[in-house]
Formats: sequence, C-alpha cells, structure tokens
Amino acid sequence: QLVESGGGLVQAGGSLRLSCASSGRTFRNDAMGWFRQAPGKEREFVAAISWSGASTYYADSVKGRFTISRDNAKNTVYLQMNSLKPEDTAVYYCAAEMTYKIDGITDKEFFGSWGQGTQVTVSS
Repeated sequence: QLVESGGGLVQAGGSLRLSCASSGRTFRNDAMGWFRQAPGKEREFVAAISWSGASTYYADSVKGRFTISRDNAKNTVYLQMNSLKPEDTAVYYCAAEMTYKIDGITDKEFFGSWGQGTQVTVSS
C-alpha cells in the first residue's frame, strides 16, 4: 500500500513536501516515482528514484525546483517542491515497482502499484 500526504494549498513561490509511505512491500527493492495529473490532462511524469537511491530523474518542467529522495529506514519517499508555480497544480501520485531496472522509469507503465493521490494547489 502506498499512502501520499503533504499536499495542500500554497501561494506561487512557496514550498511543499510530499511524502509517500509504503507498507506491505519490500521498499528497499522498489523503484519509486511521482506523477501528477491536472484536470483534463493525462497523468505525467514528475520524478523518479532508483531502488538504491543512487539515480534520480526529473521532468524538465520541475528540474531545479523539485527533489526526490527516499528513506529506506522509514519506507518513505519524498518530493520536496520549491518555487511552486500555478501550473504545478495537480493531483500528485506516488508509484512503486519492485525492480532494479531503470530503463523506462519515467513512463507510468513502468510502475505497477499506485497510491490514491494528494492534491496540490498553487495559487497565483
């Protein structure tokens, strides 16, 4: 089970930190990702981290503003979001896949398990 938290309403330029707590899985073996979906749009890749944490990946739209990290002791992956923009408004989803592979990690089809999502709203 994946449970996201940390979403909310923030003004443009502000920050939020999303958390995704994993349970019932061997978290340390999972590649983890964050995706988002705005109303009327397809779910899109935001960030991903390999099982070891050694490799991270970002969408161009968030590079330099967002940071993905993981704490295997807490079975949790984080998304630190800084300099938020109104176009970052979306439901943010956490995803997991038990794999050591990284090919395709930016594709939503790579991940087999998903959380319920947390709403992030950035006001202008």
